Amino acid sequence: MIEYLLCWFLLAAVGVANGTLRQYTYGRRLSELAAHQVSTFTAIVLTGLLVWGVSSLWPLASIGQAWLVGAVWLAATMAFEFGFGHYVVGHSWEKLLRDYNLRQGRLWLLVLVWTLVMPPLFHTLS
Repeated sequence: MIEYLLCWFLLAAVGVANGTLRQYTYGRRLSELAAHQVSTFTAIVLTGLLVWGVSSLWPLASIGQAWLVGAVWLAATMAFEFGFGHYVVGHSWEKLLRDYNLRQGRLWLLVLVWTLVMPPLFHTLS
């Protein structure tokens, strides 16, 4: 189980790298919304590949354990997003909360749902 707690730090690193890639490459050519949407898709793909690999190496014991890992990852991701986003990067609370508005095309919520369901999904598929 410790592997999955440590894996979250890799997930966070992938997220930061994904955001950096967006900012310095395609984000310069696309609208902010389109860049956000592309970045959401790449985050889902990259984290999915990582978690698929981890779940192949260290299978979880039960579906309950998989849901627990997903819930811990979700809580850690949200804490990191708000803490790092506000206190380190300097984003306003309004900007951070705006990313949760699916009606405006903001897709961050999909990353959070994916973060929660990856462990049980890959556990079930293995």
